[in-house]
Amino acid sequence: MKHSLLSVLLLVGLLECFTPAFGGPLRDRIKERHADTQSDSALEMEVDESSSSTVPLPAGARFERDLAYGTDPQQRLDVYIPAQAKSAPIMFMVHGGAWMIGDKGASAFVSNKVAHWLPKGYILVSSNYRMSRQPNPLDQADDIARALAFVQTKAPSWGGDPTRVLLLGDSAGAHLVSLLAADPRIVTSKGGTAWLGTIVLDSAAYDLVEIMQRKHHSFYDRVFGKDPAFWTDASPYRRLTVAPAPMLLVCSTKRTDACPPTQTFAAKATELGGKITVLPVDMKHGELNKELGLPSEYTTTVENFMRTLGLP
Repeated sequence: MKHSLLSVLLLVGLLECFTPAFGGPLRDRIKERHADTQSDSALEMEVDESSSSTVPLPAGARFERDLAYGTDPQQRLDVYIPAQAKSAPIMFMVHGGAWMIGDKGASAFVSNKVAHWLPKGYILVSSNYRMSRQPNPLDQADDIARALAFVQTKAPSWGGDPTRVLLLGDSAGAHLVSLLAADPRIVTSKGGTAWLGTIVLDSAAYDLVEIMQRKHHSFYDRVFGKDPAFWTDASPYRRLTVAPAPMLLVCSTKRTDACPPTQTFAAKATELGGKITVLPVDMKHGELNKELGLPSEYTTTVENFMRTLGLP
């Protein structure tokens, strides 16, 4: 990756020197490819694809891997069940990865959360969804809705309480759970029912209409395309018409594009009567995911929100 990126930069520099002969469309295409290379590299560096088999479990806990909630091979989820679970609350987790990469078993996504909340009596669910290099986030939201309905149906067999489910999404997964929170009809259309609340870990993708009309990461074009109607349908801000269940919106203060749209979404949800908490945190994007569950003021603040929902 480093050698190919250096080659691109050198070629762009040469073309800049000889613009009359080699400028115009060719130079622009090479610059676009350079931007794509930077975006893809940054995305891949954010995702830890370590196997979930490395996650240690407390004594008596059990792990059910790759349960199918649909017919597609990617429609699978993992379940971590504490010993002697009885009417246990459920943390339903949705991983990130720019809607294109990532996995439900990534150690950076799962390990600290399982280590912290499984001993507290929580059942933890980590779900995959259909991904490709040209994904459809609306289909992905449908997948998460279908997975949630599956979990609510299966919960009693695991010793869980289907009425005490908490959604948690990171990055692209944060966008997907925000869509469900903004428009619960996505869930009810797949047979699911209401959940207690939603934790959103650093989504900047609340209003795709606004994002796509300004300078943005090039991978957004691959994910959200050119249709303004699709941008509207994929925007939690635009889908929000009724008060959502309580939400904790975490945003990184180290990103210029994270907290402002979070505040805008929160303001609209609050005006509709929603109970919304915005939590700006002085951490990088990936750190907000990896460090949740470790002993810290950050984890304590998240747990305080969970207690407002009646959770332990």
